[in-house]
Amino acid sequence: MQIRKCMTLFFAVFIVLLSQPVVSSAEELPYYLQDRGKGVTTSLFGTYIQKGQLLVYPFYEYVKVSNEEYHGSELGFTGKKDYMGSLVEHEYLLFLAYGFTENLAIELEGAFYTEKTLEKADNDTTSGIPNQIKESGLGDIEAQVRWRLLKEKEGRPELYCNFEVAFPFQKDKVLIGVQDWEYSVGIGVVKGFTWGTLTPRISFGYEAAEDEIKFGEYAAEYLKRLNDSWRWVTTLEGEDDELSMILEAQLHINSNAFWKFNSGFGLSEKAPDFAPEIGIMFVF
Repeated sequence: MQIRKCMTLFFAVFIVLLSQPVVSSAEELPYYLQDRGKGVTTSLFGTYIQKGQLLVYPFYEYVKVSNEEYHGSELGFTGKKDYMGSLVEHEYLLFLAYGFTENLAIELEGAFYTEKTLEKADNDTTSGIPNQIKESGLGDIEAQVRWRLLKEKEGRPELYCNFEVAFPFQKDKVLIGVQDWEYSVGIGVVKGFTWGTLTPRISFGYEAAEDEIKFGEYAAEYLKRLNDSWRWVTTLEGEDDELSMILEAQLHINSNAFWKFNSGFGLSEKAPDFAPEIGIMFVF
């Protein structure tokens, strides 16, 4: 019954937003803001937020990894030897963001339902884990603060930073969620050109469980507004020895809603093979 009520409310909001008039992109903006507008960067590909805006993004993601590295002791079994199993993940997530000022925004993203299945490697004869491990339930819950340090000008790129915390709500799990506090700090620049907008970024993370600071996620994003309705995003994203290419198309229905369709493709051995995502962004 609760699910039915939530779905009814979702479609009611969707229909109301669809009925709103399409807003033309004829607003006078300098060429370097034509792709993205005046907003602050969010953690989502090609997505920005302005002062007073609320973003609500329910979405689904599927991940398939053919070479998922694991060892027995990290899964509650025995042994430190690394093996390569296979992993399949389904996630139903919700992203929220609010623009407090023209330079400051906060985010909350959570997987309200996650299902992961790990298949043991064929050559794993020492860890003692079963042929398949499966977990489901609440997934990662993360919050971010995003701060624009410098606005872009014609001869100067935009500069921003972010602080992220992941909450340890799944201490009794080994595949899903976060088992101890995790923090990261990132910095990035944004520069718009007549042929598109580039956003390189890097981050550094701290995991309480390992008590160490290490180099985190890095990426280079390309965003291009094709017309009033369509945006295109191409991103190279990596962490440790994983590198992926993410391709995203955005269909802007009007100023209140747009669809996001993307998929990641692994470029290195340990990266996910295939990671499609679909969702609709509501803008209030």
